[in-house]
Amino acid sequence: MCLAVPGRIVDVRDERGTKMATIDFDGITKDICLAYLPDIVPGDYAIVHVGFAISKIDEASAKETLQMFQDLGILEEELAITGGTDPAQPAGAPPTGMAS
Repeated sequence: MCLAVPGRIVDVRDERGTKMATIDFDGITKDICLAYLPDIVPGDYAIVHVGFAISKIDEASAKETLQMFQDLGILEEELAITGGTDPAQPAGAPPTGMAS
């Protein structure tokens, strides 16, 4: 399963011409691409799918959704498949050694 997950933007930066951010998913942080949401700023909440922020969301909706994912026990599972914070493995990339 691959869901879109809401999170809070922690920081925003430019990486080789691409707007990137660190996003906090209820204590789990990941690096994500902001190409689709160039005007988002730290403190905003966004829906993230396969390493890309795809939609801005309000804080109450984000927290409600994160709590539901926690209650269902699927938050960690979903975040494990969206890429890590390892600079050698961009968000959305398959784990090292796996074919795309």
